[in-house]
Amino acid sequence: MRGRDILLPVKILFIGDIVGEPGRKAVRVLVPRLKLSMGLDVVIANGENSAGGSGITPDTACEIFAAGVDVITTGDHLWDQKEVSQLLLEEARFLRPANYPPGTPGQGSMLLQKEGLAPVGVINLQGRTFMAPLENPFLAAKKEVGRLQSMARVIFVDFHAEATSEKIALARMLDGRVSAVVGTHTHVQTADEQIFEGGTAFLCDAGFTGPHKSVLGRDIDPVIKRFLSSQPQRFPVSKEDVRLQGVVIEVDGASGLAQNIQRVSIPLNEI
Repeated sequence: MRGRDILLPVKILFIGDIVGEPGRKAVRVLVPRLKLSMGLDVVIANGENSAGGSGITPDTACEIFAAGVDVITTGDHLWDQKEVSQLLLEEARFLRPANYPPGTPGQGSMLLQKEGLAPVGVINLQGRTFMAPLENPFLAAKKEVGRLQSMARVIFVDFHAEATSEKIALARMLDGRVSAVVGTHTHVQTADEQIFEGGTAFLCDAGFTGPHKSVLGRDIDPVIKRFLSSQPQRFPVSKEDVRLQGVVIEVDGASGLAQNIQRVSIPLNEI
């Protein structure tokens, strides 16, 4: 029976950057309902802004996992909360970008195994264009994909990057070798969801999960004041128009190739 089960499709929900308590609430309320209504098998979420809008802590990660998220990915705000060290050292379901230098605590990829499902490889990478100069994500991607391919046909990549060209180029390089490449970081959901010729699903940016009556999740007025005055401001997390944004991808369990991709943007009060 297990061999037959492995051939079943795998339905993955990837959640764009969770911002602060409003974003965590959206995950807490909506994910259990979406798992039932959409028949989700795997839930992956970028959680790097889940603690007060910047960074992540063991407590916020625990809340996200308890809502039904299987894997948490991160990005350039990984180090904003000092408590993240505990997650990096102790939590196997927590990823940081794989293109950090050797010896960095934590892991950049993992193999998720759930009963009755094909194994799912998950890779977290960070871009270098307009961002901190980590090691080459293209070389790291080749290395991690090569390692995971011996264990899983279904492979999901969260590429946390600023430049659209960098995201598209990495996805094109991996076309046919991974199931999906989805971008994070800009907090603006793009409308370019597609499945490439080789069978890899792609979305340039999944958007963000949190308050959308805002500037990328933050209160509007202080951000405007910062642009007007060029003086430092505090940017509290906003609270209104909370949405869960991301993408649902259905993958053939035998080939690891994507069969369908659908963007989601769900208001907290909709279901």
